[in-house]
Amino acid sequence: MPNRPVYLKLRDIIAAAILDGDYSEGAMLPSVRAFAAEQGANPLTVAKAYQQFQADGIVEVQRGVGMFVAPGAAEVLLRTMRAEFLQKEWPDIHARISRLGLNARSLLDERDSSVASS
Repeated sequence: MPNRPVYLKLRDIIAAAILDGDYSEGAMLPSVRAFAAEQGANPLTVAKAYQQFQADGIVEVQRGVGMFVAPGAAEVLLRTMRAEFLQKEWPDIHARISRLGLNARSLLDERDSSVASS
């Protein structure tokens, strides 16, 4: 989704890191300034992404210390991101797959053959 606002793209980066286990429950997230510098983003934009996480219960703020991944954050993110994918992205992907005459088996076969040849 190329037209997504920057704060949502930054949110996706942190969400992926949580789901990938780079930040486990209780782990401290990078500071707003550090993450902004790492991503080449405006600190206010990063703060907006972090505020959304806080509102969603994904992170907990310890005043004067930092932001930490909340207990159960990965499960909440997984549930939310799956629902968003199925509602917003899957219909277009499914339509394209059908239009190209593909099905689950042919896609898996293609993947398996490309993995075997690499």
